[in-house]
Amino acid sequence: MTGKVKEVVDMMERRKVDMLCVQETKWKGSKARNIGGGFKLFFNSVDGKRNGVGMILKEDYSKRVVEVKRVSDRVLIVKLEVEGLMINVISAYAPQVGCEMEENERFWIELDEVVDGVPRNKRLVIGADFNGH
Repeated sequence: MTGKVKEVVDMMERRKVDMLCVQETKWKGSKARNIGGGFKLFFNSVDGKRNGVGMILKEDYSKRVVEVKRVSDRVLIVKLEVEGLMINVISAYAPQVGCEMEENERFWIELDEVVDGVPRNKRLVIGADFNGH
């Protein structure tokens, strides 16, 4: 476990955070891995140099994951079953000011499609970095 990941896990334990959406992860690949302290990281990044989204779940929640959709290096959705309820959690990272308009439009289209794909009667949580707007 790297220093920054250890810091995040320590903070999650101290503050009793069971689920955390992370952006600008810069980890390369589309994977899930245990990161220590009873936490599991689900992430997606294309080149490992920029962007990248992920979600860190406490072990109890990571065992309840039904589906992970890695839409792009800016949008990830995890579907969990918790106490009989389906919860859809989206981790998103909006393009920063100065990015090309095409990249910006692609992000919003992807996010719209993911949100529209969640039935209206299901729970939806969005953890995102929208600072670029």
